Amino acid sequence: MADRLYTSQKTDEIISTFRALSKLDKAIIARMAFVISLVENGKNVARSSDFSGGEMKRTSFIANDEIFLKTLINQVYQSDIADDNEFYSNKSIIKDHVDNGALLLWQIFQKNGEDINQWYSEIVASIKLSGNRDVKTKDLDIFIGRSVLQNNDFIMSLNDTTKHANSHLAIMGKPGVGKTQFLLKILADVRVQSNHQTNFIFFDYKGDVVENETFIDVTRARTYKLLQNSESLPISPFILPTYTEQDIQLSAREKAESFSSINSKFGVVQKGAMTQVIIAGYESRANSDKPFPDFSDLLQIASALYEEEGKNDDTLIEVLRDLANFNLFWSHGSAVPPIDKISNRTMIIDVHKMPVLKELVGYLVIERLYKEMTTLPDSQIKDGRRTIRTILVIDEAHNYLSQKNIFLEKIIREGRSKGIVVFFASQSPSDYQQKFFNFQELLEFSYIFQCDGASAKEIQDILGCSAKTAKDLQTEISRLEPFQVISRGMSKTDEFAKFVGEAFYKNY
Repeated sequence: MADRLYTSQKTDEIISTFRALSKLDKAIIARMAFVISLVENGKNVARSSDFSGGEMKRTSFIANDEIFLKTLINQVYQSDIADDNEFYSNKSIIKDHVDNGALLLWQIFQKNGEDINQWYSEIVASIKLSGNRDVKTKDLDIFIGRSVLQNNDFIMSLNDTTKHANSHLAIMGKPGVGKTQFLLKILADVRVQSNHQTNFIFFDYKGDVVENETFIDVTRARTYKLLQNSESLPISPFILPTYTEQDIQLSAREKAESFSSINSKFGVVQKGAMTQVIIAGYESRANSDKPFPDFSDLLQIASALYEEEGKNDDTLIEVLRDLANFNLFWSHGSAVPPIDKISNRTMIIDVHKMPVLKELVGYLVIERLYKEMTTLPDSQIKDGRRTIRTILVIDEAHNYLSQKNIFLEKIIREGRSKGIVVFFASQSPSDYQQKFFNFQELLEFSYIFQCDGASAKEIQDILGCSAKTAKDLQTEISRLEPFQVISRGMSKTDEFAKFVGEAFYKNY
């Protein structure tokens, strides 16, 4: 039985290129090549006689899926594999399909302008799933640190409904105290412990997470660096579950409110015009296979409307022009179709290069996630454990929480039953108590790193401790060492707990 094969030189070069660009394992890319060739070429695949490329060990490629892979081949070839060398060797079916499939992957890459994200999106978009593919319930008991005095393990039971009302989480602390590393450790553990079935959408406001190659490898996240290398999100904010007149009008009004809440110069007149323009955008695409507009459509319609009415450009035109020209979202004519669902994707959206529109991009993606959430069935509960589908992660949340985002509020209120969870990272406990919405009341997990100026009332509200204990903790919180954390007590008799948080870089 052969325990390895050697790809062609060209295949080795292609796989190495995709490995460097996508951060996917070589074995995963080789499997992708095998599958795409099996689908495209079937049993008519060309024989490969070039063995001068890289080594592909049997254990790496096959892992625990030998029966599954043999079943696929038998189904396509309509006959049983004669011997093991026909299955995996330098003269095997797998070798032929890997080498031929690599060329097919490369053709897709070239077709998409050698843009790795568009390449990946086209491949994912071509996958057709059938049947019940919902994630299965997992025990998400996350090791987050050890107590300062007793050195006891601290375990966060993220999806245990017998202990916690929801799974929303907030981490707060000044820069440089370890909160981002703590957050990344939790996210990485969730991905690994759920077998990568629980996803996350991460808004990276500093641009440091998107550059963490180890984190991207561990979590298998796709990265989108907006305003860098002409990269855009393959997401349309205008996709709706249904396109009735009422749905379109409601969506148009909601988006106009969204723009108004983000931009103080967006007044009543602009909101009315925006609503009118969006409705016209849907009408212009009503008879197409994608019955929703993009921002170029809206800019064209708005410009024509203003010219007809003799109006000068204002905030509405400026915002639409930026959204269209910056190419932030999917647009008609793109070589890659828009993502059908975002709740089953793990992605890091880097907005740190954007001088404006950071919050608006976040708002539109969150709105899309909420609209999708409402169509999902309730997530499964087994033995008290609820399936978590997706975690919405907002870093540097103090820049965002002051914006009145009705969809974020709805996700926090309604997401529990759908398995949609929100994680925040910000600088102060005060960020979560806004006049229009008290986020703190619905945050089940709260972790305080070193903070300056936290009031006793804020500490009391977060920890649920007495006023005296909160006052005593004010000074201690301001003097915490990096990675030291104050949280709610681990038992009913403890008013608070103090532990040393785990860092991602120490665990992965």
